[in-house]
Amino acid sequence: MAVKTTAAGKMDKRTKEYKELKERLAKARAAKAKTTKPAPQSKLKKTASGKVDKRTKEGKAIAERMAKARKAKNSLANRLKRLFR
Repeated sequence: MAVKTTAAGKMDKRTKEYKELKERLAKARAAKAKTTKPAPQSKLKKTASGKVDKRTKEGKAIAERMAKARKAKNSLANRLKRLFR
């Protein structure tokens, strides 16, 4: 089945085929949403100022990852990459 296209090359939204296609996509999205469960969000404990509390287990893990990223940013290999961009 050939779907009609507009002058710009996009699918013509007024056709029956386009509307059926959109219906099928909506059903597929709804079915997928029912089957997949969202990952549980851990509630991070925050300080009064709104920052993540670094005394908690999650806060310490975040701080560790940030330190590792900062260290990698200033590595010799990355410095050379920045130099020769």
